[in-house]
Amino acid sequence: MKEAAKPEPRGTATATISAIVVDDEPLARAELAFLLKAHPDIQVVAEARNGVEALHLIKEHQPDLVFLDVSMPGQDGIEVVRRLLEKKPDKKPRLKIPHVIFATAFDQYAVKAFELNAVDYLLKPVEKARLAQSLQRVRRLVEASANASDALEELLRTMQMQARPAQQSKLLLRAGGRLLLVDPKDLIFAAIEEGRITMATRDMEGESNYRTIEELQSALDPRLFWRVHRSYLVNVNHIKEVVPWFKSTYQLRMADRKGTEIPVSRAQTKRLRELLKL
Repeated sequence: MKEAAKPEPRGTATATISAIVVDDEPLARAELAFLLKAHPDIQVVAEARNGVEALHLIKEHQPDLVFLDVSMPGQDGIEVVRRLLEKKPDKKPRLKIPHVIFATAFDQYAVKAFELNAVDYLLKPVEKARLAQSLQRVRRLVEASANASDALEELLRTMQMQARPAQQSKLLLRAGGRLLLVDPKDLIFAAIEEGRITMATRDMEGESNYRTIEELQSALDPRLFWRVHRSYLVNVNHIKEVVPWFKSTYQLRMADRKGTEIPVSRAQTKRLRELLKL
């Protein structure tokens, strides 16, 4: 969790808009922070690497604006918004719902939902002109004291009503010269090594026809499948045991025939502790 340095006071009448940048990729955060330097009225007060940090920093800083990555491991951008809206404004400490500009890498489903509900978004890599356009819109909303929660609530309703078209009803698994169809809920985990993705169920193991683990993940239910490590994707319903490992990290023993143990990355260990109250 990185706190951004506060800028020196400027001799200008332009209202300052406080902002938080949320992205799990350090280079993406650095790029956006660099582009925002061309807009002196935007004050980046903090940066977050994941959804948990984002919620903490939003509560702490009460920013006017949040740049929120859609796709993050664990708690994604949509879940961050959902958690924000769950916090009742009449409870103390009072939480101001910030304006949100989403960042997404050509997710057509998400972009359509944003457009329908007048929630702004940026496509990665971020273009200067598009950023300027989004910021101009935010300035108008801030000046008008517009309610940010209405558009975000409508966005969540839209996403709940529409099923993600990328989700697959069956997965193809190559094993022993055969092409087998697997129900996604029966998939225990997937792993990638040297560019080859393997999948495991209770009864079989084989190779996936997906080229990257990101593509496979996008075809699965995000409520069930968790990217616990850059090389592993697990079905949370098939975690059999949490095994303490070295330096306060953990491995997950899965419910396949071999009882495969999968490492949890340091970035995801915090989420594991929160989920299981470790």
